[in-house]
Amino acid sequence: MHEYISLLRHNKDYRYLWLGNVVSQLGDWFNLIAAAELITELSDTGVAISYLFLARFLPLFLFSPLAGVLADRYNRRTLMVIADVARAVVVLGFLIVGITGQVWLFYILTVMQFALSALFTPARSAVVAMVVDRKELVTANALDSFTWSTMLALGAFLGGVVAAVFGAETAFVLDALTFVLSAWFISRVVLKKWEAEGESQGGWLDFVDGFRYLWGRPYLLIFSLIKATGSLVWGAVNVLEIGFADHIFPLTMFPLAAALRIEDGGTASLGIIYVVSGLGTGLGPLVMRRILGSTLPRLLMGAAIGMVLVSVGIWGLASAPTFGLFLVATFVRTVGSGTLWVFSAVLLQIVVPDRYRGRVFAFEFAMLTLAQSISTLLAGLLQDSPQWGLQPTALVFSGLGGLFSIWWIFFYGWSRRKPMTDFENLTTG
Repeated sequence: MHEYISLLRHNKDYRYLWLGNVVSQLGDWFNLIAAAELITELSDTGVAISYLFLARFLPLFLFSPLAGVLADRYNRRTLMVIADVARAVVVLGFLIVGITGQVWLFYILTVMQFALSALFTPARSAVVAMVVDRKELVTANALDSFTWSTMLALGAFLGGVVAAVFGAETAFVLDALTFVLSAWFISRVVLKKWEAEGESQGGWLDFVDGFRYLWGRPYLLIFSLIKATGSLVWGAVNVLEIGFADHIFPLTMFPLAAALRIEDGGTASLGIIYVVSGLGTGLGPLVMRRILGSTLPRLLMGAAIGMVLVSVGIWGLASAPTFGLFLVATFVRTVGSGTLWVFSAVLLQIVVPDRYRGRVFAFEFAMLTLAQSISTLLAGLLQDSPQWGLQPTALVFSGLGGLFSIWWIFFYGWSRRKPMTDFENLTTG
């Protein structure tokens, strides 16, 4: 833990970037809990919940190519500040949905919010590598993952309490305020002077140029798809765990819930699930990094192990007879997803040169959100189907994760037979 504190203490720019991440992530989980509550009030079906996540994921896929080009052509700090301020305004629009009850407006505002997130995320991923030394990249990404998971746990808990006690509207107002505070922190970051190399071809041609760069380096292309394979599996869990919380393990089924006068057992159970998810995604990368180290082959090995744990964890969700075992399976799954996320990010930050970094991260982000969109839609449809239901659907995605695990283990074994110079020379050809 000392190295994480040391990074925050001596690197002022990363500290401001991290603080902005802390408050915005906290608000995001307030938003998700409130949105889940609102959508279940308006239309309590698996497909409706799938549409919630599709409205969050598809804009990230559609707008990421343009966002990657912008991140490689314009000041990344300015782009992030603009995105944060605009998201604060959009989130306040959810107050209108609570008054009118219009589902279509809810989805439109969600699309707008995450279109702006598509602008923010590739820029931030590229900025991390600009303000942190290469030897500290694993530390910075592990700290980001730990922050995400901590805010998941804390934000889900507080968001559930706020939504239950004060209503979803209060949670949306607090989310808007966190975006404003995040914009202020990011505005304090000082970036080294940076200019795009080469001539801009404009819009999609710039993105195509970035994809051509990846296509000519198959290793990098494969690295950039690691998160997509994971999200094709774990994206379904976003939908399924709401169903498990509401219909199989609502907190109202336990005697303690009656003593505490908890009425919305599904929301309470979902909050607990998110708390455990936060612990898993936070601790996973820290422990795996200590065990495996941070060389390029070991980072790839960690991503493969993460995929295995995701598959095993989802199988546990489908098979758990009690809520306690369900939480154990959730912990295993999120240890895997957190490890896969951090290790794959560091791989790209190490080997991709700065002039392509925004577009490469945009491509990675587009692919993972496309995979999540497909996964969540399929999960919602299967969950609502009388022939399937929650547990069989979870088993399907567990099996899919098993297939991807075999692929990544095979790829890791094959890559070990390649000379180390192949990894070290990825940026040049």
